[in-house]
Amino acid sequence: MPLSPLVACTPTVLIHSGARILVISIASNITVLLPRIPDKSKQASFMPADMISKLLEKAAVIPLDVAPHAKTGALRTSVLRNPNMGKLQKGYLFPEISIKHEAHMKKYPDAKVISLGIGDTTEPIPSVITSAMAEYALALSTPEGYQGYGPEQGQKSLRKAIAEQMYPNMGIKESEVFISDGAQCDIARLQMLFGSNVTIAVQDPTFPGYVDNGVIMGQTGHADESGKYAGIVYMRCAPENSFFPDLSSVPRTDVIFFCSPNNPTGHVASPAQLRELVAFARRNGSIIVFDAAYAWYVSEEGNKPRSIYEVPGAREVAIEISSFSKFAGFTGVRLGWAVVPDELRYADGSAVARDFDRVVCTCFNGASSVAQAGGLACVATEEGRDAVRRVVAVYKENARVLVDTFAALGKEVYGGADSPYVWVRFPGRKSWDVFAEILEKTHVITVPGSGFGPGGEGFVRVSAFNSRDRVIEAANRLKKFLA
Repeated sequence: MPLSPLVACTPTVLIHSGARILVISIASNITVLLPRIPDKSKQASFMPADMISKLLEKAAVIPLDVAPHAKTGALRTSVLRNPNMGKLQKGYLFPEISIKHEAHMKKYPDAKVISLGIGDTTEPIPSVITSAMAEYALALSTPEGYQGYGPEQGQKSLRKAIAEQMYPNMGIKESEVFISDGAQCDIARLQMLFGSNVTIAVQDPTFPGYVDNGVIMGQTGHADESGKYAGIVYMRCAPENSFFPDLSSVPRTDVIFFCSPNNPTGHVASPAQLRELVAFARRNGSIIVFDAAYAWYVSEEGNKPRSIYEVPGAREVAIEISSFSKFAGFTGVRLGWAVVPDELRYADGSAVARDFDRVVCTCFNGASSVAQAGGLACVATEEGRDAVRRVVAVYKENARVLVDTFAALGKEVYGGADSPYVWVRFPGRKSWDVFAEILEKTHVITVPGSGFGPGGEGFVRVSAFNSRDRVIEAANRLKKFLA
């Protein structure tokens, strides 16, 4: 539009901003960018039209709704940012570690870095599983084998196999199993299901996804200096209390997130501990979200539970999530499941499963049919189950090597027996400092314990997910550094 009509618009506001001046004509919803003038005032002020006209010759005119950011000069919309995103602390833990890894490689481009950090599998997927996926994928190129959308809840054959093989004698029905693209996505969908008005409790330390999703959903306030968010109950799980919270001192919350085997500590809750947890939830009318992503690492010998549903009464108070990622190597394939029993009810008596089904159907078109073919090969046949047991055995032996290494060095070390994670204490040290020193001196990546919550300060998590040769090499480097 011509500039001359602008000067006649009233009222007009002049705002100084860095090297430019914004002339905002309220009547015409127009912002005019002017070169900076000598006036040093930072206050908004009204200017008569004749004064503004002298400045308009070199002005640029843009709509108000895409006014440039005062500092960067970049265009911006009128959409307000979700205020909950501003509550999140720094970046998500594992991308932050990746950034530090990249910086380390720039500093030491020839370094042979060994990652014992993020829990990403390294063993090849067994051929009995990949063959099933390949066969299914090839069939899609034929008229007889092509299939489009499948059920949002997952293929019935896979749901049935999971109910029968993963939950024997626990009363789980195939209709209660919801196939997904991984446990982490199910955490987000469950948080969406619960909404912003619920209160939550988490183990401390614990997987950060539970907390971060709660923050994004608006379930929390801001974090304090220790990293704890207002509105979240942190259940201390330390060596001193056998990695299980003192529930007598834990206030009631609507939802309790609980992971066993625990990420990051590697602790497996005992039958007595899970009975106590279920009883606590039943007394308080709470819902447990039980993360069993590492259940296949629990030794078959002994009496350690793999599922919350091994505890009588859990069906009325618990949802269980799990994943093919860590036992079948599906970190890239992406496949998981959630179990939502029919008996689980809201305060008004309505079924939680019905609402979760609605969330799944609205937000998710179902897991990849090719991935589900692989999942079926994992659990429906003895050949598949034996194959993944052998993969798990590799990582468990790696964990034993790491536990023995730290124990021989006199370190306080936990986990590793029924988990791919080893939890090592460094008294009096900050976790990020230990992480940085180990990376600098040994070129080995770990995970700082404080990234899993305030209760992880002074620890590092060491992952068993790597080849045997590289784990042994990392162990030798750590011995030289820590001896």
